[in-house]
Amino acid sequence: MDTNDQAPVQKRDPAGRLGTFAGVFTPSILTILGIILFMRLGYVVGQAGFVQALFIIALANSISLLTTFSLAAIATNYRVKGGGDYYLISRTLGLEFGGAIGTVLFLAQTISIAFYAIGFGEAVAFMLSLSSVQAPRLIAWAATGLLFILAWMGADWATRFQYVVMAALGFALLSFMIGGLNTFDLTTLKGNLTPSRDAPEFWLLFAIFFPAVTGFTQGVSMSGDLKDPGRALPRGTFAAVILSLLIYLASALLLAGCLPQATLVGDYAAMKRVATFGILINVGVIAATLSSAMASFMGAPRILQSMGRDKIFPGLSFFARGSDEAGNPRRGVVLCAGIAGTTIALGNLNIIAPVVSMFFLISYGLLNYATYYEIRSSSPSFRPRFTFFDKRLSLAGALGSFGIMLAIDFTAAVLALCVLFVIYQYLKRSEHLPRWADSSRSFHLQQVRDHIRAAASEQEHPRDWRPFLLAFSDEPHRRRQLLQFAAWLEGGSGITTAVRIIEGDGVRMLKLRAEAEEELRRDIEQQGLSAFPLVVAAPQAQQALHTLIQGYGIGPLKVNTALLNWLEPSPFGISTVRELRYGQSLRTAFRLGCNLIILDATEEEWLSLETLSAGKRRIDVWWQGDATSRLMLLLAYLMTRSDDWEQASIRMLAFSRDDKPPQGTQRCMPAEPLDGTPAPGRDGAPTETLTRCLDEMLNDIRIQAHTEIVLQASPEDVLRLSADAALVMLPLRLYAHQPLDPFGGPLDELLARLPITALVLAAEDVDLEAGPEDEHATRRANALDKLKAASKREKLAEREALTAAQNAEERIHSLQDAMLSAPDEEHRQQAEKEALAAAEFARSAARKAAKAKAKHEAAIEEARALGVYAPEGEPRTDE
Repeated sequence: MDTNDQAPVQKRDPAGRLGTFAGVFTPSILTILGIILFMRLGYVVGQAGFVQALFIIALANSISLLTTFSLAAIATNYRVKGGGDYYLISRTLGLEFGGAIGTVLFLAQTISIAFYAIGFGEAVAFMLSLSSVQAPRLIAWAATGLLFILAWMGADWATRFQYVVMAALGFALLSFMIGGLNTFDLTTLKGNLTPSRDAPEFWLLFAIFFPAVTGFTQGVSMSGDLKDPGRALPRGTFAAVILSLLIYLASALLLAGCLPQATLVGDYAAMKRVATFGILINVGVIAATLSSAMASFMGAPRILQSMGRDKIFPGLSFFARGSDEAGNPRRGVVLCAGIAGTTIALGNLNIIAPVVSMFFLISYGLLNYATYYEIRSSSPSFRPRFTFFDKRLSLAGALGSFGIMLAIDFTAAVLALCVLFVIYQYLKRSEHLPRWADSSRSFHLQQVRDHIRAAASEQEHPRDWRPFLLAFSDEPHRRRQLLQFAAWLEGGSGITTAVRIIEGDGVRMLKLRAEAEEELRRDIEQQGLSAFPLVVAAPQAQQALHTLIQGYGIGPLKVNTALLNWLEPSPFGISTVRELRYGQSLRTAFRLGCNLIILDATEEEWLSLETLSAGKRRIDVWWQGDATSRLMLLLAYLMTRSDDWEQASIRMLAFSRDDKPPQGTQRCMPAEPLDGTPAPGRDGAPTETLTRCLDEMLNDIRIQAHTEIVLQASPEDVLRLSADAALVMLPLRLYAHQPLDPFGGPLDELLARLPITALVLAAEDVDLEAGPEDEHATRRANALDKLKAASKREKLAEREALTAAQNAEERIHSLQDAMLSAPDEEHRQQAEKEALAAAEFARSAARKAAKAKAKHEAAIEEARALGVYAPEGEPRTDE
C-alpha cells in the first residue's frame, strides 16, 4: 500500500441560503410562541397557582433543553442535509427508525397545518362576530391557500412572511409587558401563588401547556436550506428555547401579578385585559396561529423530500425532486395542502390531536436516544464541534420524553408507539440496500463481546475505524510502558492484545507458553489496563508473525496496528543483526496490512512524563500530508480522550525537506517558491496561506491543534522544536529491512536526543473526513433501481411489440380478404392503408423493444459489476 496517498475529499452538497436567524431561530421561536401563550397560559397560572405553574413551565422546557443539547451534539458531527429530525435519526439509528419517525413526523406536521388553520379561523370568526358554523372552516381554507402560495414560492418568501409575523408577535408581547409592568401588584401575586379550589390534576394542566414547547425543532426541518447547518442548528435552537423560556416565565409572572385568580381561570383572553393595546393581542393570536401553520407547511414537505431521496417507501422518489435552484419541494407542498384541506373538511380533530402531540414527543425521545447511542459507541468519527454534551443528559431526555408521553395521555401514547412500531417492523422486514453509514456498527464494535454477530452483519465504512492493536512485548521491564501507551492510543474505543512470540518446538513449549501467558495476564491486571494476553509458540518467529497477523481476530475484529518498543541499546550498541531481524519483522507486518507504531521511551523519560501535569503536556505531530500523517493526527486526538492526556495540546508541525509545501497541500499554495516572502500581487506570505489552509483542514476534520510550518526541515529542526514536547510523533520509513527516520537517517541517532517518541508508518489511509454518506452503497442502490426500471420498460416494450405485431398480422389478413372479395377499389385502398400503417407501427415497436432490451442488458452488467445481481438472474432486492 502506498503510504503517501492523499486523503479522499468528501463531497459536499451545495450550501443553502438561510442563516441561523432566518432558517432556525425564526421558525422555532414563532412556533413556540403560539396560541398557548396568548390563550391558555393565564388559565394554567390561575388553576395551578403561580408556584406550580413555574414548575410546569420548567418541566416542559427541560425536555426542550435536553433535546437541544442532543441536537447540538449530533448536528455538529457531520453536515446535516434536508430532512431535519428524520435525517439526524436515520443517519444514527438506521433506516428503520428514521423511516418510521419520518413518516409520523410528516403526518403530524401536515395535520398540524389544519390544527393551526382551524385555530386561526375560529379566532378570526370570533373577532368578526361571525355566527355561521362554516365560517371558521372557510377562513381556515383561505388561510391554508395563502400559506400554500408562500410555501410554493419557497423558503425565501416564507421567511419574509415570518418576519411580518414576528413583528406582530413582538408588538403584541411588548404591549402586554408594558401593561403588565404598569398594573403589577404584589398582593395579587400572593393571591395567585397557590392552586385554585377546584383545580384539575397536575398532569392535565401539564398536558394543556406542553404543546407550547413542541415547536423548537421546526428549524431542524429546514436543515437542507441552511448555509451552515452545523453552526445554525445549535445556535438558533438554543436561542429560541432560552428566549421563549424567559418570555413564558415573565408572562406567567405578569399574569399572576396583574389579574385575580378567578379572572385567569374564567377568561381565556386574560392577556388582552393586561395589555396596553388589547387589539394587539388579537393580532398576536392571529400571528401565532399563522406562524405555527407556516412552519409546519415548510417543514413537512422537506421531510417527505428527504425520505423520497432515500427511497424509504416505494413511490416516494416522486417527491424527491426539487423545483428550482434551492430544491424547493413543491410536489410535497401540494400533497401537504391536500391533506391539510381534507383534514379541515373533516372538522373533528379532537380524536387525533393527542396522537399528533405524541408523535412530536416520540421524535424528541428518539433524537435524544440517537445522540446517546452515538456517544456510547465511542466512535473516533464522533467529534462534534459542540462539546457541551453528555450521554446521561441525552438518556435523561429520551426517558423524560417517553415518561411524559405516558403521563399526559396513556392511551394516545400507546397508540402512537404502536403506529411507530408497525412502520418500523415493515421497514425492518423490507430489504433495502444501505445508502448511508449510520452509527450502529461502531456501537456493536464497542460492545463486541455481546454483539459480535450484529457487528459482522453491518457494512464496513471509514467512520467505523478504530485502533485494534497487537502490542509486542518480550521484555517484562518495558512492558508496563508499552501497554500504558497502547491504552492511551485506544482512546476508549480500540482493543489491545499484548503479544509474546516464543521460538521453539516440542511439548516443553506448551508449558512455557502457558507460563508466559499467565505472566502477561498478571502484568495487565496489576496495571489495571484493558488488554488481552496472547502468547504464540512457533519454530520460527517470522512464521508465527505471518500466521498471527493474518489469523488474529474474529468477524470484524481484525488487527490493523502493530505496536512495539524500539530496540533497547546494549553496552555495545545496537547490533546490525538485531536491527536487521527487527526491520524484517516490521516489513512483514507492514506488508500484511498493519500500521506500525514504534515507541521509544527510556525509564527516565517515562518518570519525567509521569511527573508532568496534564495541562502542560504537548503532543508534537510532524505532518507531511500523507496517510501516515493522517494516522498520527488521529492517534494524537485519541490520546486526548484519555484522562491522562485530556488537557494536553496538539501541535501539528507541517514540514518538508525542501522549499516546497508538504505533500497534499500544493493546491493551497501560490505558484511562486516558498522563500518566506509575500508573493507578488498577493496578500500575505505563502507560509501564511499554507497555515490557513491547514487550519481549515483541522476545522473540517474537527481536531483542535496548533499549526506551525517548517520548510527545508532537518533532524536538527526536530530536535530544536520538539525537545520540550511530552510526546513526539514522527513518520517512519522502511528501506528494504532497515527502519529509518523521516530524513533517511538511522533511528538511534535521532531518538537518543528526543523525548518520548512514537514512530508511525501507515499501511492504510484513514479518512478523517468520512461522513454518513457512502458513495459506493449509493451507486449499488442506484444501479439496482436502474435495473428494476429497465426490466419493467423491457417487459412493457415487449408486450407493445407483440400487440403491434398481432395487429399488423390481422390487418394483412384483412387486406388479403379485401383483395379476394374486391367489392370496390376504395375498400381495397383503405385496407391497404391500414395494413401499411399497422406494419410500420409494428416495426417501430420492435425497434423500441430492442432498445429496451439493450438498456436492460447494460443495467444487468452494471448491477453485476457492483455485486447486486444474482447469478440466477434475479436482482437481490425486495420486489
